[in-house]
Amino acid sequence: MSQTAHTLSAEGLAIERHWHELAARRRLYTALIVGVLAIALGSSLWFANESNAGKFLDRLPHFFDFAGDMLPRDGWEMWRALFDRPSPYFDGSLKYDYPEGRVYLFGSGFYVPEYFYKMLETLNIAALSTLIGFVFGFMLCFLSAKNLVANWLLRFVVRRYMEILRAFPEIVIAGFFAAVLSLGAIPAIFAVGIHTIGALGKLFYEVVENADMKAEEGLRAVGANWFERVGYAIVPQVMPNFMSYALLRFEINVRASTIIGAVGGGGIGEELRLSIGRGHEAKTLAIILLLFTTIVAVDQLSAWLRAKLVGAQSFDFGR
Repeated sequence: MSQTAHTLSAEGLAIERHWHELAARRRLYTALIVGVLAIALGSSLWFANESNAGKFLDRLPHFFDFAGDMLPRDGWEMWRALFDRPSPYFDGSLKYDYPEGRVYLFGSGFYVPEYFYKMLETLNIAALSTLIGFVFGFMLCFLSAKNLVANWLLRFVVRRYMEILRAFPEIVIAGFFAAVLSLGAIPAIFAVGIHTIGALGKLFYEVVENADMKAEEGLRAVGANWFERVGYAIVPQVMPNFMSYALLRFEINVRASTIIGAVGGGGIGEELRLSIGRGHEAKTLAIILLLFTTIVAVDQLSAWLRAKLVGAQSFDFGR
């Protein structure tokens, strides 16, 4: 290395010296960032401890005690709770009243287990919210695209409107509608649907702005109006990506519907909140298992459908 350094010209030595200066500066910035993060973390822990009268740090070693307390006395209890089967430990309390939640169909002896029915309600909330978001996002996105709308004021208004719709978390919107419409699935549908309009509308107009405009130019040359150009030149190009984004949003909405359910929006989330609050171990584990299985199934189904719509080659980059 010393022989190589001696052979460098004055310009080469200046470049090497400048590189060492940049490396030292990068190390200094890294140390400063790590220091700031450490101070912020320490301050957060101190604030949490002071806000809880010194109990936060005292209780921190017991962080995982809750998981241990959630273990049922019998491994089969979780499955009995999941499928509403009678429990040998039934003592008249809500903790072991699994058959009480059965949903009987058509007045017969055939029933749907309570948590499966609630999970279906959550999926319905997510599906309807996604449909609402898709329809209105589809209508708004073309008015936001620079390559389709020359009027900047119209684009500005539509884009800001969609930003407002997605600016607030679903749970905040659900709280507002719950105060107006009371608790249940309807506020959850409104909340998730409104947020989905803003989210899908943004994704959609970005796809539209990247569309090939040659077909649109050809239709314009033969006298087609704006709606005809959009319908015959743009929509066929962008629809596979629209459907892909809608399926992805459906996955997100399943999780959002579960969270909103925990604050009174109906569905499986409400049952999870109640079972945790009451200390019902088997019911809590049954709901968690059902949630995990459902979300994995929805993710896999959506990924398969997206690959069919957009093309499997679009998902091969990481392989």
